[in-house]
Amino acid sequence: MCSIPSEARVTQDYSTLPPDLPAPVDDGAADHLRGKRLPDVALTATDGRTVSLARLPGRTVVFAYPRTGEPGQPNLVADWDAIPGARGCTPQACDFRDRHAELIKRGVAQVHGLSTQSSDYQREAAERLHLPYTLLSDRHRTLALGARLPTFEAGGTVLLKRLTLVIDDGVVTKVFYPVFPPDRSAEQVIAWLDGAA
Repeated sequence: MCSIPSEARVTQDYSTLPPDLPAPVDDGAADHLRGKRLPDVALTATDGRTVSLARLPGRTVVFAYPRTGEPGQPNLVADWDAIPGARGCTPQACDFRDRHAELIKRGVAQVHGLSTQSSDYQREAAERLHLPYTLLSDRHRTLALGARLPTFEAGGTVLLKRLTLVIDDGVVTKVFYPVFPPDRSAEQVIAWLDGAA
């Protein structure tokens, strides 16, 4: 379970998943990504760097997520939990946090989370969740549009659908889509890495 300080749990406990969470279905929106060279897009990272996934050497794991919950703030829409694939960003981030060393041990050079949230909010989330990797902001959806990443709309906001990419020297080697349950996302990547080795 994702541990979050109790003072951060104001309106909703984002660290756990409801038992009746609807599973997303594969709509084919990520089929084109395997073997694709990612566009050279500068993304702001939570550590202040600018990162282009197209230029990173070695193996990178990037998990895209709609948005982590903001303590004290309501969801974008009242039926957030009913949208397949929407709920679970904090547990997914924590799964990658808790398994980060295992990924590095298996030859992953870097791990990043990716959303359309602002860098300011992402920095707060990275600190609150004690993430050992950076979150990347695609606030203007430049990467999402250039790579044709799957998206959905909620409350008038366009968000990334949850997916995980294994990228080798800027080229997508493996796509996990849809990702479910989100709190086992890193575990799925590790199982694939162990099988692919």
